[in-house]
Amino acid sequence: MVDFDVQLLAVLRELGERGSVTAVAEATHRTPSAVSQQLRTVQRQAGVPLVERVGRGVRLTEHGRVLADLATGVATAIAHVDAAWREHLGGATGRVDLAVFPSAAELLLPGLLTRMRAHPGIELVLVDVDVSEDEFGPLAADHDVVIGHRPDGAPPAGRASLETVPLLREPLDVALPLGHRLAGRARVGIDDVVEESWIGVPEGYPIDRVLTAIAAAADTPPSVGFRTVHLPVIENLVAAGHGVALVPRYTSGTRAPGRFRLAELADVRAGRRIEALVRPDRAVRPGVRTVLEALVAEARDVTA
Repeated sequence: MVDFDVQLLAVLRELGERGSVTAVAEATHRTPSAVSQQLRTVQRQAGVPLVERVGRGVRLTEHGRVLADLATGVATAIAHVDAAWREHLGGATGRVDLAVFPSAAELLLPGLLTRMRAHPGIELVLVDVDVSEDEFGPLAADHDVVIGHRPDGAPPAGRASLETVPLLREPLDVALPLGHRLAGRARVGIDDVVEESWIGVPEGYPIDRVLTAIAAAADTPPSVGFRTVHLPVIENLVAAGHGVALVPRYTSGTRAPGRFRLAELADVRAGRRIEALVRPDRAVRPGVRTVLEALVAEARDVTA
């Protein structure tokens, strides 16, 4: 029987998720040389190569990947014990770090914070993030809960080791200036709008991928005149007549009346999925579970 050091297994897991010794060192407040020493130690314990050199860095071997995955199970088992003990001592308490992108924060945070008043023992720390679709998963290494979004369809790669809690599906509508030729219509087709001047989000963001898919269906590349991560800026530009945009229905709908029109896309199912991403060992913590339950309840109310 191999007597593994649990702390060293955790370092191997971090290397698998973060990809470099430097990143592991920064995240765990160690020096790179200390991380390298710990990797050598766990490799001696395993008796087989766990890491291999690639250029100036290292990566996990097949043995290393298997052991890193098992390390996740070990961390989750320990977290279950810790969670049971915390509940015995008094339930959900402590700090929960929640990373959320701005439009989801608009939609969910006011109600979430109201719900969390019933749990004064939990310190909810909010972090504002706005990244591309593929970058939400890696954020879960540094935050207890990450609220991310993606287009309809398969989730991006790199989330297999995470627990995904579905929150809501938000339809995407076309925002039109009040004086636009289509502003009086509740529904528009792809062919009606694909050749318009678009105001968009950065490439790789979920809404941009929906726009790209719509344009591909019409075999017409979209003409995007301006890109920004700020939804209110997009809405202001539409309202001023500088183009049309794909916007989330529930979030933008509160600001549309008297400023711009929202039209449903008639011949395509356009939407984004808003989800909470959590490491398995963090998902079992009473405080994290309480926040997740509150998020699910708030999302249900938003879409009711």
